[in-house]
Amino acid sequence: MPGSAHRFGPRGVRRGAALTLVFGCALATAAATGSLPRGSDADAGTVTQTRAVSSSVAPVDREEIEGAAAEAEADGKSVKDAAEEVVSRSGDRWGAVYDEREYEEFEQALDGSYTGVGLSARRTAHGDVAVSRVQAGGPADRAGIRAGDLLRTLDGRAVGRRPVAEVVALLRGDGTGEAEGTRVELGLVRKGRSWTETLERARLTTDAVTVRRLGAAPSPTVMIKVAAFTKGAGADVRDAVRDAPDGAGILLDLRANSGGLVAEAVVAASAFLDGGLVATYDVRGEEQALYADPGGDTDRPVVVLVDGGTMSAAELLTGALQDRGRAVTVGSPTFGKGSVQMPSELPGGSVAELTVGHYRTPAGRNVDGKGITPDLVVRERAQQRAETVLSGLGGGS
Repeated sequence: MPGSAHRFGPRGVRRGAALTLVFGCALATAAATGSLPRGSDADAGTVTQTRAVSSSVAPVDREEIEGAAAEAEADGKSVKDAAEEVVSRSGDRWGAVYDEREYEEFEQALDGSYTGVGLSARRTAHGDVAVSRVQAGGPADRAGIRAGDLLRTLDGRAVGRRPVAEVVALLRGDGTGEAEGTRVELGLVRKGRSWTETLERARLTTDAVTVRRLGAAPSPTVMIKVAAFTKGAGADVRDAVRDAPDGAGILLDLRANSGGLVAEAVVAASAFLDGGLVATYDVRGEEQALYADPGGDTDRPVVVLVDGGTMSAAELLTGALQDRGRAVTVGSPTFGKGSVQMPSELPGGSVAELTVGHYRTPAGRNVDGKGITPDLVVRERAQQRAETVLSGLGGGS
């Protein structure tokens, strides 16, 4: 369980303070709490967020929330409900309270793992729940389930118009205790054929970083897609840059990246910088700084792709590369989540995440509630435009 250390430190932290997961963005938590919007494409390993952020937050008094929790425990009431009431009154949009199970799932998601059957679901135009992705090697993949299959029932219960987040929560086994190793029966339809599959839930890992080459030698483009800054993602970015062919430019795709571990974003920044400032941040008025490691690749041309789903730690990385003149940014303005959270352990194992400060880019820009405006604002065919820009910089064919 966490202590009182803030979540934005350069070392020794499990999570970054600018985590977008802090308001239930990781489906590990969101699926259990039902906080995802109806009709979302949802996956137990996916990070998402739809809430707006305000930079005018009334900080929650830690003693107040701990006092309310202690009083609730003494009265035999819900500690989590009491703490949530205090957070709600404060107006802290990024404040959140987790029970012990939710917090455990929260941390597992940050490690890049989750319990489930390895499929994503979405709502179709006809109102059905369909499989949108199947994770290679997972239980669903081994059973022959494919993207496009319709999901009709779970353990004999009709899926019907249930929110997708609720369907994913049932697939995960949330609320049933330890889910790994338990079974779930899926009723499926493919091209008019109905059948059932019984799958055993397993602990699965997600691929936060994927790398592929666009174009051909002698000047290919290496596209590095970072879905979230889970554990090890920064090193994966660094390795992808080191392994890129001579003369290849880097297209760093941070679209729909809703953050993760700030320490991982700093490692990723170190892949492109030779030391120097990545961001500054404050915790209750005390300013601190994050620095890149020396020795990064400062020669390759880099274009960063962003959009309205680029959040938190991903914005921190974008701002660092933009302010340091290391990359051209292309896409639409980012989300604007630049606040710092600190965890407080409550009676009974619950944990409260409370906003205590904000971070700024190397040039001193406050991201919270504002986001980052790309150098080239493009709302359609952004990747194609980004590739054109990279080619003009000498980094692609």
